[in-house]
Amino acid sequence: MYKFLLCWRYLRTRYIALASIISVTLGVATMIVVNSVMEGFTSEMQNRIHGILGDLVVESRSLEGMPDFEQQAENIRRLAGDDIAAMSPVVAVPAVLYFDRDVRRFTRQIDLIGIDEETQSRVSDFGKYLQHPANREKMSFQLRQNGYDVRDHQSDGTTPEREQMTDAGWNHRRDVARRKAFQDRYFNRSAAVPTAFRGGQDTRAPARNPNGAAPKAVPPKDDPFGGHAVPDTDEPKKVFDPARDQNTGAVLGIAMASFRDKNGVDRFFAVPGDDVKIAFFTTAQPPTIQSDNFTITDFYESKMSEYDARYVFVPIGKLQELRGMFDRQTGTTLINAIQIKLKPGVDGDAVRDKLREALPDHLYGVYTWRDKQGALLDAVHLETLMLNVLLFLIIAVAGFGILAIFYMIVVEKTRDIGILKSLGASRQGVMGIFLGYGLSLGLVGSGVGTVLGLVFVGNINAIANGLARLTGKPVFDPSVYYFYKIPAIVMPETVVWIVFGAIAIAVAASVLPAHRASRLHPVEALRYE
Repeated sequence: MYKFLLCWRYLRTRYIALASIISVTLGVATMIVVNSVMEGFTSEMQNRIHGILGDLVVESRSLEGMPDFEQQAENIRRLAGDDIAAMSPVVAVPAVLYFDRDVRRFTRQIDLIGIDEETQSRVSDFGKYLQHPANREKMSFQLRQNGYDVRDHQSDGTTPEREQMTDAGWNHRRDVARRKAFQDRYFNRSAAVPTAFRGGQDTRAPARNPNGAAPKAVPPKDDPFGGHAVPDTDEPKKVFDPARDQNTGAVLGIAMASFRDKNGVDRFFAVPGDDVKIAFFTTAQPPTIQSDNFTITDFYESKMSEYDARYVFVPIGKLQELRGMFDRQTGTTLINAIQIKLKPGVDGDAVRDKLREALPDHLYGVYTWRDKQGALLDAVHLETLMLNVLLFLIIAVAGFGILAIFYMIVVEKTRDIGILKSLGASRQGVMGIFLGYGLSLGLVGSGVGTVLGLVFVGNINAIANGLARLTGKPVFDPSVYYFYKIPAIVMPETVVWIVFGAIAIAVAASVLPAHRASRLHPVEALRYE
């Protein structure tokens, strides 16, 4: 009992120990905040990487692709059918995208991805990142009438409005077509009807000769984007009317057609309903450049800049047709990859290894979603580990403070220690006083630090906004991170090991002073008193 009373007395009266308590408190609170924010960012990043890649990917090692998706899928089901929930074919090719805005042409380097709209959302979270509610329910490459999100649907509804998305869809497309027709009529005498794409190939029906026959089509000049001559036919060609017709649908990464200003407001160069042109290589030998016009039907917003600024999704059948991805001998189509969704609880690494053993290694690569982004995930893990090591040094400094303070107390209270031992206190009892004191410092410091850290994490966005108003500079710039709020996730097991580590350091720092005090001889301690 006397040990507890002495620890409590020193804890209340020895204000020099307050410095150690504050060090432990700040160290624990800082580590909780940093780990929670890092866990939030890591979780968001992993969810979005996993959302686009699926659980497993079987890839062709050649851009020409692998033949016959149905046969390949059947082979995979035969190998691991009990573990597979769904599969979807993918065609991917590097490409260049063009679109016009205010008499200027914008060019983007992109990854053009052909997907099956029926199965893509079954193997990944692709659908939930689209901007039209109907597309999130059932994905379609058809342009919607209207109803696109004017606020970020992944936020809490307090984000700035995207005013340009208000009329996106057919309303915007018809309005653009009317303005284009007016310009053609009054500022371009040679234009009688609208063209399919500003600056692109004119798809108007050819004028007829006086005898009623259509003139022979004149092949266009050399077109670096793969233009084709109108066939020589007497059948009237259907006029493409942008106000009623759309090109093949395309879903663009939202950052490809927009930017976020310093106020966090999204500004768009193009919206659903606008046309773009995409050029890419065919599979011919030697390869040629093919191009086609596409209509933006939705935006994809994963909040991963690597995806949102590079990916364009189009119907897989159209891309196979344009690239010539079919086996000339068998007539079967070619694909680049197969995305696989595993059943809940299935070990992805085990299924990957099973498929790797069965499939020819020189033709196919099999990867989990973690394998595809292994370098990025390892870098984030290493960054978190190094931050924890550096921050733990704060608590280590507090430990050295406790060590110094306890040595001072041993020297200062030599007479008191001698009296205790002369009254019958054992070596273990004296040692227990100092160990208990160190434990008390660790418990108080880590307890206060835990409460302070959890309160800070719970109000981290309010604190960030307050600092931004105070300094005039944003602490968390949404134009950089594409998050409107700081993501933070408190992991209970992380809090436990931080608290346990802080207490362990405080107790360990008191061992040497406690051992020295326990070895003092009562007579020697009282000789000069």
